[in-house]
Amino acid sequence: MSSSSGSGGPSVPAFDRGAQAKFTESPNPTFTYGQKVIETEEGKKWLEGAKDGWKTIDAATEDPRKMYAMMISGIVPRPIAFVSSISEQGVENLAPFSWFNQVTHNPPIISVSCSASAQGGLKDTASNIKATKGFTVNIISEPFVENANVTSLDAPADVSEWPLSGLTKEPSTHVKAARVKESAFSMECELFQAVDIVHPNTGKQSATLVLGLVKCIHVRKDMLNERGVVDFTKLKPVGRMGDITYACVGDGFRLPRPSWQLEGEKIQEFLKRVEER
Repeated sequence: MSSSSGSGGPSVPAFDRGAQAKFTESPNPTFTYGQKVIETEEGKKWLEGAKDGWKTIDAATEDPRKMYAMMISGIVPRPIAFVSSISEQGVENLAPFSWFNQVTHNPPIISVSCSASAQGGLKDTASNIKATKGFTVNIISEPFVENANVTSLDAPADVSEWPLSGLTKEPSTHVKAARVKESAFSMECELFQAVDIVHPNTGKQSATLVLGLVKCIHVRKDMLNERGVVDFTKLKPVGRMGDITYACVGDGFRLPRPSWQLEGEKIQEFLKRVEER
């Protein structure tokens, strides 16, 4: 069985509900210091693509819409902040943002960038957070990605996306905004700082960068591994790619971070040989 790709294109295969991410070897498990990418078969094939040359884009003159399309297609995959906020009038808002990441763990701070609305003002989420200070960030998993996506609707400020989503409000303990009960990993946040991004040439505000201080994390126990942290193969998070494309997390591989204490002597010997060539 197949279905439409969602963009008027050819049909695509049905979602593989049986797919299960797993841990594998890294792409080049025999890597050694200084090894050239071209020395592996996969690396050689990768570098052959550069023969077609490069496209260079001048950000100062490129159409902003094309710049947006290029950036979201190349900066991938992007984690998604599924943000619950509440207005001063009590309207509860729910919306996904893929310009999101963690900033620091001590203090625990996350960032969410909210672009300006088509009319040039603040979007509901940024406006709500500035006004009421509290919000939650919920991680989206495969089983409810359609529920989350429907909240990207450009609804009027007085319309709540919660009923449309079919998702469940779960009361927060530190902030007024509810968290999403279906999310297996949620963070209650307080506004730490809001930075209005102003275009250097036009002087118009193009986005608001929200820094949120994490007050509390709610994580489902069945998501944790034996070390007490989240197992991504259980969480099944989704990320954003370019255009309207979402992606599942595929197989993972672990790469130890080199330690100078353990590898310093070997590294110095390698660098010495390089200098002698």
